Amino acid sequence: MRTIDLAVFADLLAGRASTLAARLERARDAVRQAAIEREARRALDEPAIARLEALGVLGPAAVRGLRGEIAALSADLDAVESLQVWVEGRLFEAREEPERGDAPERELRLYRGASATRSPPSSS
Repeated sequence: MRTIDLAVFADLLAGRASTLAARLERARDAVRQAAIEREARRALDEPAIARLEALGVLGPAAVRGLRGEIAALSADLDAVESLQVWVEGRLFEAREEPERGDAPERELRLYRGASATRSPPSSS
């Protein structure tokens, strides 16, 4: 049961990490786009800029807010990934534990490197 619980939690964390990574990438894209827009504003005349703003092609560049969001998302993603590594380590350990009830027999088979139902090798 613990293995299943850990696997479900690991899947949940993978989903959250994926969501955070996507949000982080969108924020980074917005910073890159703001840099392009700043460059375009320097190259274009005021009437063109006004039209582009009215069309919604150029918008206000709130890069400071985006940089703060990027820092927070990056820290959040690091924390989730750290928890994910820990959970996956516990999951690995839980999967490696011998099954209850047949632990001595299973360990013996693993030690011998053969199945308990296999017959000894023939001498042919």
